Amino acid sequence: MAPLMLMIMVACAALALSMNFAPRSSITIDDNLIFKAAGAITASAAVATIIDAGAGLFKGVMQIDVTALVINDNDEIYDIVIQGSSDSDFGTDTNIVDLASITLAAAEVQRTDSNKDSVIGRKMLYFSNEIDSGYLRYLRLYTVVAGTTPSINYTAAAGKL
Repeated sequence: MAPLMLMIMVACAALALSMNFAPRSSITIDDNLIFKAAGAITASAAVATIIDAGAGLFKGVMQIDVTALVINDNDEIYDIVIQGSSDSDFGTDTNIVDLASITLAAAEVQRTDSNKDSVIGRKMLYFSNEIDSGYLRYLRLYTVVAGTTPSINYTAAAGKL
């Protein structure tokens, strides 16, 4: 009976390895909703691309594919922030609103009680442009970096929900 059980266990393990039980989340990429192309960021700054979301409600998901993340000194921390504004050029700082954000960091500087290093890979961030009693027509990304030798490389594109 033991050899039969072993054969069944091996067969089940082989079947599990051949199937992908955890589908990777992804969105349909619209060229008009690409917020950031690949490129390293080593200082806090807004991404140059500004997206016109239209005059009404925009509900979306930001697909962020992180390909490099430096946390070697155990003090690096990164905030990827979706911002909205009523100004097409984000020229008036009092009109800029943080709509959603994700933090990636070394375990030692996580903002919560998480004790896990962030890793490269795909992150999904849900957001809308609704704020107070209206909508912010223009959207962009802002990346905040801190630490001894911060560097992050990612792409970001939104999908409309």
